[in-house]
Amino acid sequence: MAIEERATYCRICEPLCGLVATVEDGRLVRLRPDREHPLSRGFACPKGIAMTEVQNDPDRILRPQRRRADGSGFEPVGWDEAIEDIGRRLRRITREHGGASVGWYFGNPGAFSYSHALWLRGFMTAVGSPNLFTAGSQDINNRFVASRLMYGSLTRVPVPDLTRTEFLLVIGANPLVSHGSAISAPRIRDQLAAIVRRGGRVVVVDPRRSETARAHEHVPVRPDGDAWLLLSLLHVIFAEGLEDGAAIARQARGLPGLRAMAAAHPPERTEARTGVPADDVRGLARDLAAAGSAAVYGRTGSCLGRHGTLVAFLLDALNVVTGNLDRPGGAVFGSSPLGIERLADRLGLATYARKRSRVGGFPDVLGSFPAALMAKEITTPGRGRVRAMFVSAGNPVVSVPDGDELSAALSRLDLLVSIDLYVNDTNRLADYVLPATTFLEREDLPVASLSLFTTPFVQFTGPVVAPYGEARQEWQIIDAIARRAGLLPFAPRWLGRLTNRVPLVTPARLLDLALRLGPRGDLFGLRRGLSLAALRGRPHGVVLDEHVRTGVLRDVVRHRDRRVRLDPPEILAEFERLGEREDDPAYPLRLIGLRELRSQNSWMHNSATLMRGGRSHSARIHPADAAESGVEDGRTCRVTSPYGSIELPATVTDEVARGVIAIPHGWGHHGGGWRRADRAGGANVNLLTSSDPADLETLAGMAHLNGVPVRLEGVTVG
Repeated sequence: MAIEERATYCRICEPLCGLVATVEDGRLVRLRPDREHPLSRGFACPKGIAMTEVQNDPDRILRPQRRRADGSGFEPVGWDEAIEDIGRRLRRITREHGGASVGWYFGNPGAFSYSHALWLRGFMTAVGSPNLFTAGSQDINNRFVASRLMYGSLTRVPVPDLTRTEFLLVIGANPLVSHGSAISAPRIRDQLAAIVRRGGRVVVVDPRRSETARAHEHVPVRPDGDAWLLLSLLHVIFAEGLEDGAAIARQARGLPGLRAMAAAHPPERTEARTGVPADDVRGLARDLAAAGSAAVYGRTGSCLGRHGTLVAFLLDALNVVTGNLDRPGGAVFGSSPLGIERLADRLGLATYARKRSRVGGFPDVLGSFPAALMAKEITTPGRGRVRAMFVSAGNPVVSVPDGDELSAALSRLDLLVSIDLYVNDTNRLADYVLPATTFLEREDLPVASLSLFTTPFVQFTGPVVAPYGEARQEWQIIDAIARRAGLLPFAPRWLGRLTNRVPLVTPARLLDLALRLGPRGDLFGLRRGLSLAALRGRPHGVVLDEHVRTGVLRDVVRHRDRRVRLDPPEILAEFERLGEREDDPAYPLRLIGLRELRSQNSWMHNSATLMRGGRSHSARIHPADAAESGVEDGRTCRVTSPYGSIELPATVTDEVARGVIAIPHGWGHHGGGWRRADRAGGANVNLLTSSDPADLETLAGMAHLNGVPVRLEGVTVG
């Protein structure tokens, strides 16, 4: 019996906490927090530990699955036979309908695999299709667009300097549950507590008294009221002369445009929209401006309203005008030891509005279109109609608006292929489900998160176990399909005839090259620095600096004059659209989402550990709203929007404000392949949301998932 312990790190969410895997005779038997990890220092959340159950789940797909000829479920098939058939069908579809007839949906877990993300882009380049869809349009794309408009670079996202700030203003985020999003800060609970211990403040703006709001100061706000609140904070700062004029003059241009936007929004005028008393807004603005250092940070709650890009812009504008951008304790810009941001800019990979979607004319964001459009891109006739779809590490039937519409559209495809761990709500409709490795079965380096660490850090991990069964890494599957279809990843389609002559270049080789030539690389032995070999010798990771470097703004900003834009025309136009929609009295309440400590979107409800204790899906409802609607705690209620209706149990609680209903996303499984998840019940909350292009956020194509108008009623169960 061979027992080994191997250091690795979690790849479920951005903290990337250190883990130690216990492996016995080639199988994982235990995961525990890594006490030697320099950042997480023995902390890991329940989801990371529960990956042992995902790894060993009897419901996990370990052989390629092919849909039976009569459509009644799946049967095992060999890899060669599956890849040959997929390649043959893909060749036919692209020959008859062109490369644009191929689409790909890429889910959130894929962002934590550098090789998966890299080879997927190479495949789409080779096939010549613009139809890439990602989870970003239900999550973060507006944040990237705001960066593009302000700084000239999509990928430069400021993070709060948690270790040095005196005042942290959190808008629509719940880091005590998410452990940080668009920020890599293991042990973030401790870092927030440390701000208070050193005499600072953490203020949380949220319609719900979330776990983070309970632990710190809470400012309740009406759903989708963030833009008006932020404009009022700016109004007070300008009206009372609290701005840092020297910092603005040094860093930015376009101040008159920002002043004009704020001038029309004194807190007395916006109080009805935000629900925040004017005196409280004035006090908050003064305290923010007076703090020795401060950072304004927002996440999904601030991203998913009708004006998400404007909100992301205003968050950063507050950092600029208070003198807190690119300074210790403020909002700072991390840098990747790969130099990935500058490389992406130079190679033209960090694109915005380079192309437009066929349906709705939405701009691409980092090469992807709004996922809410997938169903219509499949069903709308004409050139470029999607006829073949690949889905990797995703479950869009549950995660995008109007999953019923998408489910019906997927059944009309000529080819649907999924790369995943389970048969889920989406790929139960597929022609093939191909088994992927878990993150414990592959090597990795957190390429996408390196510039988001609040303490600069890098870690490489090898696989801790060999792939179970016949599972393969996503990049290997993608490469095999491409070559069988006559395509060469990263090359134009006309080079496809060379696929059998070009040797395979592995992602690890490219990663090592990028590391060694990057700003901290060893330049192939010319200096002391990073390489894959060096990182393999440091399995718990390497702290690169004590703090994120400041004074780097001129290197970050890609506009020719190296100044932050405070008046982008796109933002001024979006400002003019504020308040265009009238409230419908038939839907008097507002729906918001919330994070759960033991859920990760839609894919971890099959873990016994995470589902223990009788967990169930429910709607959080204020007692007064419940009483008015005839809803009782623990009983079934019906929530209806202009777009759909769902039924689920009610939890009556004053943690949500009056007029607010909070429902977690990712529930309501009907996949057939993950038994515990299917039995868990619940409802798909995104059936209450709209996939109509008119209902998507204009600048980034974001789905409207926060502040959705709804009504509530009790349900009598006979």
